[in-house]
Amino acid sequence: MRMAIAGAGLGGLTLARILHRNGIDAVVYEREASRAARSQGGSLDLHPESGQLALAEAGLTGRFRSAARPEGEELRILDPAGRTLLHHRPQPGSFSGRPEIDRSALRDLLLDALPHGTVVWGHRLVAVAPGPDGGFRLEFADGHRADCDLLVGADGARSTVRSLLTDAEPDYVATLAELNISDVDRRYPDLAELVGPGNLWCLGVSRLLAAQRSGDGSLRIAASLPADDHHIGNKRALLDMFHGWEPRLTALIEAGDGRVWPRRIEALPTGTRWAGRPGVTLIGDAAHLMPPVGEGANQAMLDAAELARELAADPADPHAAIRAYERGMFARIGPIAEMSARVHAMMLSPTAAEDIVRFFTAPR
Repeated sequence: MRMAIAGAGLGGLTLARILHRNGIDAVVYEREASRAARSQGGSLDLHPESGQLALAEAGLTGRFRSAARPEGEELRILDPAGRTLLHHRPQPGSFSGRPEIDRSALRDLLLDALPHGTVVWGHRLVAVAPGPDGGFRLEFADGHRADCDLLVGADGARSTVRSLLTDAEPDYVATLAELNISDVDRRYPDLAELVGPGNLWCLGVSRLLAAQRSGDGSLRIAASLPADDHHIGNKRALLDMFHGWEPRLTALIEAGDGRVWPRRIEALPTGTRWAGRPGVTLIGDAAHLMPPVGEGANQAMLDAAELARELAADPADPHAAIRAYERGMFARIGPIAEMSARVHAMMLSPTAAEDIVRFFTAPR
């Protein structure tokens, strides 16, 4: 069985690793030219029931704990006047919660655990068609072609593979503007102290200013705005969006290195699913793109673990394995996608501070 995975993100690499541990080979086609072709973004918190569970099935718990930062789970929520509304402190050194790990470190951990040649770099998938002998023929931007019997789309928000299964398209739900502050402890010790070892959220009226500590000693600054607020191509425009906020907070924007990086935040409609097609399925953002509130990478990795588990349990009938995976994934993702959309809407609402604090402090 020739198996192809489109996309070497966290979901695709987790799938390849767990399949390899179960004696199933797969080729991962990735659009980036190499593992170092671009920045992988900030850090993420891995949840015990999803991301950490997937790493356990991949046999990588020890390596993860060596690279993760339990202290990065700390969360401080402030209002625009700089008043502390909530301060969550994790148990020191504990991995029972949701420790942070840099995306680049996690991706490297997964890449290093795969046999050489598993990932084929510089292959941007542009089209998929039925193969001449069954299965699928993959076409790449450079003109290269490859055939496979089984195809998994782990190719993100603008998935090419998704079109084989559904015509669902992502909706524009917010605008995000990002900056980076390097060597923050030395250059801006006051800002380092303000943010702490983890995450800082400053919630205003339909505005969120966030800062996140990375393992390399930098801060990643992100301003989230409603979808129609997109004129934020420079610091001056961004500072105008937060006019009147406590100067200690807007100093996070002023201290940013270089340019502002604006981007659209998109999400698939909640409840997106498909009838199924033999030989092909989706994981991660390709299947259930959600607003960035902490579930995307975790659910992508859990998708990978569950799909690998079904394929390993019934290698003689991969189509039945895919159907079983999709049934479970749809049932699991439904409430998570709804929760993610609700939390994201709260974070950009006129009453964001009250709504988010109530969400975090309500009995579970």
